[in-house]
Amino acid sequence: MKLGEIVSFCPLRSGSHKGTGMEVKAGYKQTEVGVIPEDWNIHTLKELSDKIMVGIASAVTHAYRNKGVVLLRNQNIKSGYLDDGDVLYLDPKYELVFKNKRLKTGDLLTARTGYPGTTCVVPSKYKSAQSFTTLITRPNQMRIDSTYLCYYINSEKGQCFFEQNKIGGGQKNVNAGALQTMPIPLPSLPEQRAIATALADVDALITSQDKLIAKKRDIKQAAMQELLTGKRRLPGFSGEWETRQLKSVVRDFIVPMRDKPKIFSGQIPWCRIEDFDGKYLTESKSGQHVEDSTVRGMNLKVYPTGTLLVSCSADLGHCAIVGRPLVSNQTFIGLVVDASLASNEFFYYYMTFKADELNNLSSGTTISYLSREQFELFDVRIPPKKKEQTAIATILSDMDADLTALEQKRDKTKAIKQGMMQELLTGRIRLV
Repeated sequence: MKLGEIVSFCPLRSGSHKGTGMEVKAGYKQTEVGVIPEDWNIHTLKELSDKIMVGIASAVTHAYRNKGVVLLRNQNIKSGYLDDGDVLYLDPKYELVFKNKRLKTGDLLTARTGYPGTTCVVPSKYKSAQSFTTLITRPNQMRIDSTYLCYYINSEKGQCFFEQNKIGGGQKNVNAGALQTMPIPLPSLPEQRAIATALADVDALITSQDKLIAKKRDIKQAAMQELLTGKRRLPGFSGEWETRQLKSVVRDFIVPMRDKPKIFSGQIPWCRIEDFDGKYLTESKSGQHVEDSTVRGMNLKVYPTGTLLVSCSADLGHCAIVGRPLVSNQTFIGLVVDASLASNEFFYYYMTFKADELNNLSSGTTISYLSREQFELFDVRIPPKKKEQTAIATILSDMDADLTALEQKRDKTKAIKQGMMQELLTGRIRLV
């Protein structure tokens, strides 16, 4: 299947059933994992594997080296791929004791802790590597394709198996004994490979989209570095930038009250840092609201539309522009920018850009916090004319819009992949 065909691929054969609980259509059968095609079979993972074992389980910290045999851990296992950004190394002499646990190309690594059940395939570059406390499955390549198996284990049905078989107290985990009993729906090898190829094509598309998004973010960051410091001037603008105190361009600093409402009901959103999602803040994701009477009774500070919120405690420099009147906890200070002197959107980007400086300013205190007075006296170096500020903000806003469109496209592709997994891994849609 080609990448361009992913969104609107046309299966050769399709089952019309909706799944468990409905009449099973001709050509399909009911099994312990749901309805599957009659020519598919159910086998336990043990029956389909040459070996299922646990990686090195004994203490190995004394054998860590700067170079040596690669040691993979649970945190290196991501859904469908191996994250090798943080691998460890073992003394080759010590590793010899565990040579029977060396990995092979095509083995599956399954996390036992952290996100139990998350699985990836071992790539060829890590054949002969070791793993620490992970589950290792060595599929019988004559019966089951490693990539197909990996997709099934990471699918909704596969992960449901792990949810039902977790053990332990505070930190849940899965063991090799449970993994051996996992039921696997098994089409023919050619169909397994066709399914794996189709899903791998979608993953390749998602990866390319992620790389493009990362590149665009780097470009935007570089643009902020140039435009928000005056290193690069836009055509038609000249003159020295001015260093001013923030209070000279902000006509009001709104500091919220300490008290938190006891009852959340009404129409005015009560927002926290968790509610920040992009440039504008309009709603409480948790659905917390307050009444006008609560605002009056507690003398809560209401941020007017257009207020620039800047986090003033903990991780400073998170910003958002208020899209509708709302109230918040003490995490923020509200800046009402003087529209006759400055661009609100410019200051959104500028204060975000100055996050590190804000955090450094608060480093001398026990708890990171900036007071109203510190914000008032905070030095900003800005274009003297609002028109140039607006032009800079427009460029950065366009970049944000481009990034948002790419992220939405990427998220749509991910949703398509989930739908394809549900259809292909149950045989509702057939590719061969």
